[in-house]
Amino acid sequence: MRVVVIGANGQLGADIYEKFLEHGDQVIPLDHSVIEVKDYNSVKANMLRLNPELVINTAAMHHVERCEEEPEEAFLVNGIGARNIALLSNELDYTVMHISTDYVFDGLKNSPYVESDSPNPLNMYGYSKLIGEYFVRTIAERYYIVRVSGLYGINPCRAKGGRNFVTSMLTMAQEGKELRVVDDEVLTPTYTTDVAKQLVILSRVQDYGLYHVTSQGACTWYEFAQKIFQLTDMKVSLARAEQGEFSTKVLRPKYSVLENAHLKSLDLDGMPHWEDGLKRYLNALKRDGRLPKYGFNAKWKCANSSF
Repeated sequence: MRVVVIGANGQLGADIYEKFLEHGDQVIPLDHSVIEVKDYNSVKANMLRLNPELVINTAAMHHVERCEEEPEEAFLVNGIGARNIALLSNELDYTVMHISTDYVFDGLKNSPYVESDSPNPLNMYGYSKLIGEYFVRTIAERYYIVRVSGLYGINPCRAKGGRNFVTSMLTMAQEGKELRVVDDEVLTPTYTTDVAKQLVILSRVQDYGLYHVTSQGACTWYEFAQKIFQLTDMKVSLARAEQGEFSTKVLRPKYSVLENAHLKSLDLDGMPHWEDGLKRYLNALKRDGRLPKYGFNAKWKCANSSF
């Protein structure tokens, strides 16, 4: 299959590029230096030149605070960008695979969200991503909309300074700072390599529509941090942050666990438990020489749960 990956230099996009390539597909990576998704002419010129069968769109403005500060730009990138890709899919005869987010929900359900649950975003990031979903599902004749949550991976997350929650924890712990982590937000940490593998599987079926693709299980950010240090045998002073201890400018869902109901209905759900994904990720960091030394005392105050 001839596959174009938009945002192929991002945390998820790089793994998608690699896994489709491993599967034997002809994969063309595009980044922001080549394509501007909010510009229809830029998208059209690239799609005409590359003649893809499948276009995977991971490009997004996903810095939550910046989306709130620049709502017009968030709408253009996350909404109009998705619309441009969808419009051209019918004209140029390709399938769209569009990556979305758990932030389309408000977190009030307190049980795993399935694809049929009604969205209700709390912030501009969630609104703009939901708008992108609606453009894709009402315009494209063949599409997969894929919601993900709690991503971390080997490749740097450019919107977050090259960090993710795991590497931030490890790095700050090594620096010996006090560590306090919020324990009132529930999520499913998900390794980007696992998502990429699942997308390869999904791309081989023609059951188009909306999918949730996250690891199994759930935890709070505090429990996630506990497991990181347990698996790396780091001796840290880790405490739960008190409710309201860390102020935030943007509302976020307190519960954002997704259920892979559509995948399970098709017997396609190959996503592992989040703890298994974390173990393999830490092993990959160790192989790359990026895992700090074990067995030292460290503390870190963690105020940000938006990784």
